[in-house]
Amino acid sequence: MKKLVNDPEDVVDEMLDGLVAERPDSLRRVPDSNILVREDAPVEGKVAVTSGGGSGHEPAFAGYIGEGFLDGAASGEVFTSPTPDMFETLVRSVDAGEGVIIIINNYDGDIMNLDTAVEMIEMEGDIDIETVIVDDDVAVEDSEFTTGRRGVAGATFALKVASAKAAQGADLKTVAETARAAIDRIGTMSMALTPCVTPEKGEPTFTLDEDEMEIGIGLHGEPGVERTELASADEITDRLLDGVLDDLDPSGEVATIVNGTGGTPLMELYVVNRRLRERLDDADLDHWRAWVGEYMSSLDMCGCSVTVMDVDEEFKELLAAPADSPGMTVVE
Repeated sequence: MKKLVNDPEDVVDEMLDGLVAERPDSLRRVPDSNILVREDAPVEGKVAVTSGGGSGHEPAFAGYIGEGFLDGAASGEVFTSPTPDMFETLVRSVDAGEGVIIIINNYDGDIMNLDTAVEMIEMEGDIDIETVIVDDDVAVEDSEFTTGRRGVAGATFALKVASAKAAQGADLKTVAETARAAIDRIGTMSMALTPCVTPEKGEPTFTLDEDEMEIGIGLHGEPGVERTELASADEITDRLLDGVLDDLDPSGEVATIVNGTGGTPLMELYVVNRRLRERLDDADLDHWRAWVGEYMSSLDMCGCSVTVMDVDEEFKELLAAPADSPGMTVVE
């Protein structure tokens, strides 16, 4: 399998250097680490909002660092959790005395390493920490690598909401409570047309025949709820949205993400978004705002996910608050 890399073992290191090279005035790499932070971190008078996870999901998570968004992120190796030392370095690099919130997706390895890091920091007793776990995947309750629901592309909304709340000057507890309340209003369902190929192995992480697709798949190619014959874009959109709406049952305005998994043309994502809007109109749901693009990918997997968030006036204000990062920019 062809990849645009040098040595596969260096791909994360070189990717992070490239990300900083894109925005040298706003991003900074912590020396001798896979930690990126805002250039002006730690930001005085503000709770620091952070995240992290395995690489291969770009722009998540380091691509969301910037004014109005994350203060920093830890990037593990491809599809591999950051180590406890990395999480600790992240926290200490962004803390300005108001506390640090760490928001990560629900995967057992990430949570285990984060818990260890929190224990290490709490032993010192010098930094207040809140951890928030995203579990927006409505397809699978438990999986091989997860106790409870997986965290997937809906984390983008949770990170944006928490970051905006912190930028307003809210304290650590309030930022964490706001993030958790947002997660309760978010549902996501994913699908894959093709597997992804990791740079180091150079071979697919799973197999799908040319006439097959997988519904309910995880970010790393974990099995979904059904492997079935390939369907049309409208049929796929209906299946994903039905799964989300049946679980979430929103009653008013909604924000949505049609997220590409890395190898899907934007043309096809807009086709999905068209059907999504039609279905929401049919359900008498006010489609307040739509995001279409790659927000949490799976390397070069072809497929997409549909995220719906049930929004009220506060969450609309937080999602619409200005933010400037490589992966998402929101302007007033």
